[in-house]
Amino acid sequence: MPEAIWISFAFGLGLLVKAVGLPPLVGYLAAGFVLSGISAATDITIEATDVLAHIAHLGVLLLLFTVGLKLKLRSIISREVIGGSLLHFGITCTVFTPGLYLLMDLELKTAFLLAIALSFSSTVLAAKVLETKRELRAFHGRVAIGILIMQDLVALVVMSLAAGQTPSQWALIVFGLPLLRPLLYKLLDASGHDELLVLLGLLLALVVGGLGFEAVGLSSELGALVFGAMLANHPRSQELAKSLWSVKEVFLVGFFLQIGIGGLPDGEAMIFAIIATLVLPLKGILFFFLLLLFRLRARSGFLSSLSLTNYSEFGLIVASVALPEWLIPLAITVSLSFVISAPLNRFSHSLYERFSGSLGQFESQTRHPDEQPVSLGDTKVLVMGMGRTGTAAYDWLNESEPALIGLDSDPAKTRTHQEAGRNVVFADAEDNTFWEGLHMPNVEAVILAMNDIEGKLIAARMLRKKGFKGYVVAHTLYADEAKKIREAGADEAYLTMSETGVALASHLRDNQPAVPSQTAGTI
Repeated sequence: MPEAIWISFAFGLGLLVKAVGLPPLVGYLAAGFVLSGISAATDITIEATDVLAHIAHLGVLLLLFTVGLKLKLRSIISREVIGGSLLHFGITCTVFTPGLYLLMDLELKTAFLLAIALSFSSTVLAAKVLETKRELRAFHGRVAIGILIMQDLVALVVMSLAAGQTPSQWALIVFGLPLLRPLLYKLLDASGHDELLVLLGLLLALVVGGLGFEAVGLSSELGALVFGAMLANHPRSQELAKSLWSVKEVFLVGFFLQIGIGGLPDGEAMIFAIIATLVLPLKGILFFFLLLLFRLRARSGFLSSLSLTNYSEFGLIVASVALPEWLIPLAITVSLSFVISAPLNRFSHSLYERFSGSLGQFESQTRHPDEQPVSLGDTKVLVMGMGRTGTAAYDWLNESEPALIGLDSDPAKTRTHQEAGRNVVFADAEDNTFWEGLHMPNVEAVILAMNDIEGKLIAARMLRKKGFKGYVVAHTLYADEAKKIREAGADEAYLTMSETGVALASHLRDNQPAVPSQTAGTI
């Protein structure tokens, strides 16, 4: 089975490029081209097989299913996400289509589809970069992910139209799918946390969504996305997405290998890729000014735009359906954009600090509602991070401390707490501008309950930098992190599991019935 050898080779190159800070899929593409080169230079025949094509298709379906799991309407229904993504798409296609048509002497339809493929940004790269920096829930991270989801939806529409599939009369069944949501929720609840959860995801993405939609004349890609979106509001949707992440990545190796094995790039393909890479900065600049148009601050606009300054694997997926002859040039283009984008995003905050003076002059004086400075007024106790730990601390303190407030960087979570009657407001503790606008004259104590260590370190340092003299306490899972938090300025950092054990023991002590002494009543 040659596919196993090819995937093993792709793993080796993926590991190699990861060691230098690049996404592994660059290595997967390179592996395909190396194998193609070996085939051309020797008598060994290496060509894409039906098995590899099947693996590639499964990878695409799983990718779309996991995108659907993140497709919460509240994450994309905002002016900056809808307006920014659609305006960027429209302007890019308007500019690139005539340019490609005139400069490369292409048919107008081909030029238009190429412009569409180049308009998308990489969901995989941006999500990994933001997750690595713990910024998926930060305001600029949510804007970037929302725009990427909108682009994915546009890509899916283009793929469906390009495929030219004619739905059967049974396709009307699709409109009744929302009625299945309670059943799907029960299946997800009953699947547990182990292999049944993964199998349920595979069943819905590949069988019910993929084959089911194909059976009624619709796109299997659309089916995978729809069934993912139907589960997006379930509390365990992200657990399902994480459990499928590695499986999806393995299958996507086949997709990128298939492209590389399809043939080596020629001179024209390299010229196209180099020119597309040279105009890549224009993509980021356009995103930056569009986001400023929707009243984002320069910092948020810059960080979101930088994470979107690349070309997308979705462009390759669209090309595989609509422009198969352009797959290799686009694959080289995507790879080069990753080589540039990945290192830049690692230093995004440093880059903004260097150019903040020049960039800040373009921002609007009217701020976005999610980015207003926070005044804490008469608040005496501040809880930063309103997850499970922060919420428990807030509720316990709320019985005796009326001057209490919680901060969280997730607007949806903030709204949920407000609806539950808690005094919680939006704030991103990793945003330096938040600290510049923060007024906390009466705060006496701060609880750092954010999920990530970096947020706690930044908060502890900024509190002391602002001259706060009160008590700062945090929790963490690891002793080395606790030491770092104390060094950053916290008075104390407790180990979460140790404190859980102490709490359990105290409940036992407080609730255990008195046991009569064995010697009582004896003579």
